[in-house]
Amino acid sequence: MGALRWSYVSGPSEKPLLGMTIGDMFDQTVAKYPDNEALVVCQQGLRYTYTQLKVEVDRCARALMAHGIAKGDRIGIWAPNRAEWAITQFATSKIGAILVNINPAYRLHEVEYALHHSGCSLLIMSPQFKSSNYAQMMAELVPELIQGDRSPRLPRLRGLILLGDTPAPGMMTWETMLAEAEKVDHEDLVQRQAEQQFDDPINIQYTSGTTGYPKGATLSHHNIINNGYFVAELMNFTHQDRLIIPVPLYHCFGMVMGNLGCITHGATMIYPSEGFDALAVLQAVEAERATALYGVPTMFIAELEHPEFANFDLKSLRTGVMAGSPCPIEVMKRVQSQMHMRDVEICYGMTETSPVSTQTRMGTPLDKQVGTVGQVHPHVEVKIINPLTGRMVPVGETGELCTRGYSVMLGYWDNESATRGAIDPGRWMHTGDLATMDDEGYVNIVGRIKDMIIRGGENVYPREIEEFLYSHPKVSDVQVIGVPDIKYGEEIMAWIKLKPGESADDEEIRTFCRGQIAHYKIPRYIKFVDAFPMTVTGKIQKFLMRQQSIQDLGLDAAAHVETA
Repeated sequence: MGALRWSYVSGPSEKPLLGMTIGDMFDQTVAKYPDNEALVVCQQGLRYTYTQLKVEVDRCARALMAHGIAKGDRIGIWAPNRAEWAITQFATSKIGAILVNINPAYRLHEVEYALHHSGCSLLIMSPQFKSSNYAQMMAELVPELIQGDRSPRLPRLRGLILLGDTPAPGMMTWETMLAEAEKVDHEDLVQRQAEQQFDDPINIQYTSGTTGYPKGATLSHHNIINNGYFVAELMNFTHQDRLIIPVPLYHCFGMVMGNLGCITHGATMIYPSEGFDALAVLQAVEAERATALYGVPTMFIAELEHPEFANFDLKSLRTGVMAGSPCPIEVMKRVQSQMHMRDVEICYGMTETSPVSTQTRMGTPLDKQVGTVGQVHPHVEVKIINPLTGRMVPVGETGELCTRGYSVMLGYWDNESATRGAIDPGRWMHTGDLATMDDEGYVNIVGRIKDMIIRGGENVYPREIEEFLYSHPKVSDVQVIGVPDIKYGEEIMAWIKLKPGESADDEEIRTFCRGQIAHYKIPRYIKFVDAFPMTVTGKIQKFLMRQQSIQDLGLDAAAHVETA
């Protein structure tokens, strides 16, 4: 079995953790690389050097102070990838406001929950994105606020700030908000920034909850600045790197691994489009001579299979990250050869761990590079335990992956019981993922203890969809499972038991979901049943449902796609 008898590793590092706030790190980078390009936003036609970006960030920070935002106040941001997202991220970090990331796909009851639960004072939002008209949705949710009064539904929400140039009733435009910066002296901002501590909470990210309600993972400066720094360090990032970020900023992949990975190295952040667009990514790589590219497997597949793929010069690429869901090995090989990303790396983690806990390294043998999620991150510990006994398992045995270190979140916002359920007294974060570890400390994810579905990089918890479908007047019982899918990794399937005498079809169920829950949570497959497979004690056997569904739907090929 070798020297490593138990499934435990710690990440040694000659590089110390960064003991500073995001705002101070940002200013340090500006001083070091003032004329380096910091941010390129292709669809907005915007470019900022680090010096120019600091002007915008400080202006935003002073404007927020002018609006009475105090340290610890929460500011929601509900927008796709654009310049204002990054500016707000860095501005809030300087004044100690906690940025609350709102998923652009959220519908009304989801955004209401996040804003209410976190107690947001301000919401910065796009007018619309794809099929969602945010301005219209907020006018429907808080009509009193639009009229100038507080909303009984969201009593802490004081104002709505609309991105873009077109004003809307009861909402302030971004430029109008920024104009307020003149009321706050720069020295006041310097003083406020100096009051921040790196262990302060700075970000809340909502993750789907198994109870039907999302939980707000609360992250500190220390959590996320160090994780972004070490992800980029392991890719040998320097100030000469130019990173394409097509993954959403509301997620750790974009705002931590992307934005913070860049600003800790003086590298360039490049947003090719508001939402993912394969052609826009390919165009941006060529036009911007990008050296690195991020994405979930479905994004890389879409880029490789785009009809115009062969027309683009991608030779400037050298590295990047594929993460978010299991990575098909054949896709990894194509990315390395056809996209010239010889040093593409796989990362594994979760929002609650800032997010990355393991990462493959440059020079890793091909079988390890494409067949595992790598080795433990610097300054992080990983162990694999028997989920029933809590004891570590020997190398090679399957168990639950747990992680500990600077990266573990402060806790779930205003939810002590959920925090206690996730982080044990030894400060180990229990991931719920089943994994194995080999003699060299390489980790492989083999399944999930709970039945979470990962669809195209989005974590979906069946219970949340089940809770919603239970509210359909014809539904008696419902069970949601994930079934394999070649494009998305997994797709959502609902087994539905109707009330006696009722009838319904697939389209009726999907119509009920549209506009009420995020599009990626709407079941692709629906099966009407009279009963569910159960144990003698009445426990529903979802693994049997999954097996039967794979057979019924002819998904054997998708079920056998080899992944890391």
